[in-house]
Amino acid sequence: MPSSVNSFRSTSSLTYLPSPATQRTCMSAAVKRYRYLRKLTNFKQMDFEFALWQMTFLFINPQKVYRNFQHRKETKLQFARDDPAFLVLLSGLLCVSSVAFTYVLRLGFIEFLKFLLYIVTVDCLLSGVIISTVLWLVANRYLIKSNYKGQDVEWAYAFDIHLNAFVPTLYFSDMIGFYLYLLETLYGL
Repeated sequence: MPSSVNSFRSTSSLTYLPSPATQRTCMSAAVKRYRYLRKLTNFKQMDFEFALWQMTFLFINPQKVYRNFQHRKETKLQFARDDPAFLVLLSGLLCVSSVAFTYVLRLGFIEFLKFLLYIVTVDCLLSGVIISTVLWLVANRYLIKSNYKGQDVEWAYAFDIHLNAFVPTLYFSDMIGFYLYLLETLYGL
């Protein structure tokens, strides 16, 4: 063989490439949680456009959002989001909703802060943590087939499902409820 072919083969070996995602070791839940919370304070690194895309497609075509979770599992070995932009946008929507209800209900600034704190912490986060934990335990204990016992449902994925379900609920209960309440107060319907 010519020497150029031999040199091509030696330089084209794939040994310098990183191992595929399916062969990487899995990170512990504590490491994932630490990375997620660390990213929560760095707004420049968040992908708000993609999070907004996900929120939009939860209404238009939720199957695309689920396929995105499947793709993340294949590439990063986790179903859960690793970017907190979705949670930040959802919190922003809750703030806007709280401001609207504060205006309509004619609440003061302190009442607004209490209302906002309750909506974000209790309605969204605390209820999400409780619901996600219960359903995570049920899924891991009773819903995994016997031939998949080595695998389990990630808690963060269960929490992401809660957040996905919270977006349409927020829209229909808060936004539409706000407009109906506003119409009733303005026109006496």
